[in-house]
Amino acid sequence: QVNLVESGGGSVQIGGSLKLSCTASGGPGYSPMNYCMAWFRRAPGKEREMVATINNYGGTTYAESVEGRFTVSRNNDVSTLYLEMESLKSEDSATYYCAADPSSGYYCERTEKPYHFWGQGTQVTVSS
Repeated sequence: QVNLVESGGGSVQIGGSLKLSCTASGGPGYSPMNYCMAWFRRAPGKEREMVATINNYGGTTYAESVEGRFTVSRNNDVSTLYLEMESLKSEDSATYYCAADPSSGYYCERTEKPYHFWGQGTQVTVSS
């Protein structure tokens, strides 16, 4: 089993910044920091969407809507995934989830299906 715990959400003004963290831990036989990891988000009334992925080698992909504003990173020494968000817009308001795909460490899917483990989510609200 893999346990993912997000933190760092909150309320911020339009144009502001926020940094999310996701601490990962695994039971016997699980090494979450060897897996593809990703951030997803779900806004009210919308489907959950991929925000960013990062593979075991630090390779990243981003949704077009956040490219250039968000940065995903991981620190395997402290088993933590990060999402730095800048120039936030009202449409970035959502519940943000981190997820881990135990089936891959290199090629990270951009859809949610392969991500077997999920955190509980952290709320981000961007307003004027």
